[in-house]
Amino acid sequence: MRTPPGISATDFNAALQKCANAIGQSWVFTSDEDVDLYRDAYSPVRGLIDERVPSAALAPASVEQVQSLVRIANEYRIPLYPISTGRNLTYGGSAPVYNGSVVLDLKRMNRILEINEAGAYCMVEPGVSYFDLYRYIREHKLKLRIDPPDPGWGSPTGNSLEHGVGRGPYRDHFHAHCGLEVVLGNGDLLRTGMGALPASGSLWQRFRYGYGPYIDGMFSSSNFGIITKFGIHLLPEPELSRVFDISIARYEDLDDFVQEFAQLFDVGVLNSISQMGMPLLSMQIPEARALLESSGGGSSAQWNELRDRLGKPPWQITQLNCQGPARIVEAHYDYIVDRLSRFSGFKVESRRDYGPAPDPDQVPGQDKCALGIPSLVIFAGVGMSRSHGHLDFSPAYPMTGEAVRKINQLLQQGYREADMPWRGWSGGNTWFDKTFTMITGFPLENDPEQNRKAVAAFRHLMELLGANGFAEYRTHPLFQDLLMAQYSFNEHALLRFHETVKDAIDPQGILAAGRAGIWPKHLRDKPGGKP
Repeated sequence: MRTPPGISATDFNAALQKCANAIGQSWVFTSDEDVDLYRDAYSPVRGLIDERVPSAALAPASVEQVQSLVRIANEYRIPLYPISTGRNLTYGGSAPVYNGSVVLDLKRMNRILEINEAGAYCMVEPGVSYFDLYRYIREHKLKLRIDPPDPGWGSPTGNSLEHGVGRGPYRDHFHAHCGLEVVLGNGDLLRTGMGALPASGSLWQRFRYGYGPYIDGMFSSSNFGIITKFGIHLLPEPELSRVFDISIARYEDLDDFVQEFAQLFDVGVLNSISQMGMPLLSMQIPEARALLESSGGGSSAQWNELRDRLGKPPWQITQLNCQGPARIVEAHYDYIVDRLSRFSGFKVESRRDYGPAPDPDQVPGQDKCALGIPSLVIFAGVGMSRSHGHLDFSPAYPMTGEAVRKINQLLQQGYREADMPWRGWSGGNTWFDKTFTMITGFPLENDPEQNRKAVAAFRHLMELLGANGFAEYRTHPLFQDLLMAQYSFNEHALLRFHETVKDAIDPQGILAAGRAGIWPKHLRDKPGGKP
């Protein structure tokens, strides 16, 4: 049996026996076979010294059991690593950041505590998945729509806390939450917002601020507490959902096109995810490869001539989604077409209309998520069958044509310098307001040397893009210290603040050490302390 760093086998066994008394022996996992299930299945350093491997796992079934485990961990200084479902595969899965931590698996806390149809909200425990929530709504014939991510097997709690996203109006999942219950590092129990008012009732999931400082954000992408209840705003079932793609023909229209596109969000006509693509600017097209690799990357005239020969548009936006009352959807759609039809070669492609509560068997895979139907169809398109897995590189950048050009030039440079294949220009996803985010994957193989190269390339891209103001908004545990180091204004004032908070509310440093680059005092700058 493995033991956490600095913990003797005697103390660890004593702690685990107390944990078994609190939650039941069958929910304490210590065998190599059981514990290996919590390793990162697609780790690029699997079997190497840098791999993050837990020492044991615990699966409590209630808030009271979580509190008991936290108190036991404090007594023995056992590091805990809480997970909801542990399905965040390209960002480390269920593996802890601090090697040897005990995984606190909240999968048994899987109750849907309330769904209010009239108020369009729900409250769930961390082990509830998007599939669970979707099935409950369908079985009870509630006129509500959830907002799942790709893929939909994760937990609304875990996905939201990691700033995960979906495709509807509430696609920024943490922004759509309302009310938290949190077990703190000393085992104390906290409710945020109106939940701190004992008689607040349903107001807890309706009004997120309550009184005083708004602290919910401190529990997202952090290690300041363990979320045991999570409120979510839901979408009333739309009368009509219209999903469509658009494209324009002239290479030189990028700046104006992105500006118009951004303004459609600013005025509220668009409020769902869409994806900007560059079908013509792909390295898989030999002529495009030659232009992209040429000095200056090709002129507008050259790209337009290539467009005419190949019949591919330079700029395309897919998965636009207008949803709501039918008359509003029609008006928004007409407005979008009217605003964008001034661009040469503007086309609306593949328009699909759906009524309320569409039959999931009748919805094509690419539209399921946009219609609130969780699925695993994303795995058919991310190359999982062709490789062992991948790392997701996730930078954020302004929704401007200038930023689109700049980040693609940097990516081309970074991939070339790292001697890694580049697939060509990518646009952005509209997961967050006024911002593009990009997901570009580094394939992993059952080949340590290939994976070492991928990790080195990933670090190189992080440093190159971060130096140009395009840092990631979340990342794999291997790179969390490097990412936090990039947010360095005023001699790392942000990290220093995080560390001050960590020391105050988790003085023993037992919760998710190292998550988001936030280390407890006893591991900070200690040789051999951090992995």
